[in-house]
Amino acid sequence: MPLALCASSHSPLIGLHDPAADIADEVHAQLAGARAFVEEFDPELVLVFAPDHYNGFLYELMPSFCVGAAATSVGDYGLPKGPLPVDRDAAYALARHALESGVDVALSEAMQVDHGFVQPLLFLFGSVEKLPPLVPVFINCVAEPLGPASRARLLGEAAGRALAESGKRVLIVGSGGLSHDPPVPRMESATPEVAERITHGRNPTAEQRRVRESRTVAAAGEFASGSTDFHDLNPEFDAFVLDAFESGDTTAFDERSTDWFVEEGGHSAHEIRTWIAAYGALSTQGDYEMTRRYYRPIKEWFAGFAVTTALPKATALPKATALPKATALPKATAQPKELAAQ
Repeated sequence: MPLALCASSHSPLIGLHDPAADIADEVHAQLAGARAFVEEFDPELVLVFAPDHYNGFLYELMPSFCVGAAATSVGDYGLPKGPLPVDRDAAYALARHALESGVDVALSEAMQVDHGFVQPLLFLFGSVEKLPPLVPVFINCVAEPLGPASRARLLGEAAGRALAESGKRVLIVGSGGLSHDPPVPRMESATPEVAERITHGRNPTAEQRRVRESRTVAAAGEFASGSTDFHDLNPEFDAFVLDAFESGDTTAFDERSTDWFVEEGGHSAHEIRTWIAAYGALSTQGDYEMTRRYYRPIKEWFAGFAVTTALPKATALPKATALPKATALPKATAQPKELAAQ
């Protein structure tokens, strides 16, 4: 049963607060290459490991992992809003296998997902209408306390074994990171108002969402201009992460503490857990080869931005394909007027 993998960073700031045109074009080309890889693989099912940013999962009930048997995009940052084509049977099969493997997962028949899930799918498929059937798997990467990163690997391995029984071509997607410290709220330092929002603030009004997203865009501007209020990007840490996955060492993070991720890469560096799960799933099929590796630190997007693709070594590599002409990345809606004027 063939598997393929694409793991990439995401950023809701794409289209709202871009770097210089040559850098943006470089990323466009890399993502276009990843899309060509996916088109040639032609997946029948897509497994997506992704985080959430207090849009679909809040402190009212925060699981470590959750498998979606049905899912809806909340449409944050101007991305498409509405239901996603989830394969319910595959989701239940994955959840059962994970539980039987000793990995505790929650199950949702009404999962809400944000840009962490939707944006990489648009990178790879262009539109929601073109998406194959999906299984969305949420990994908590922001709401403390967090368990050890090894749990994400065990989840991925359980998912990989479950997928091996599907008989389908399955694309595994990991979404997040790498070094990454945008202004995501933390309960221990939250004001009462923010604590209420990240506990009970599901389905904000359009105005509430606009204000929140405007603040993120403004913070990105400050960070790119040299503000030290945020953890800086760490290319050395990011290289360590990419080297581990390229070498096939999916256990490289098992003994790393949760504090280590924060100290090296910022609070949202925990999104690397989605990559750990994705590469863990791929590793169940034997040795693999990373067929694409791209990285650039991009402060305008608050991310050490990386794109990788991989295949089991036993799987024939897709034939060499020239990079398609760079196409526009999925963009958010126009900047709020007060930001556009800055």
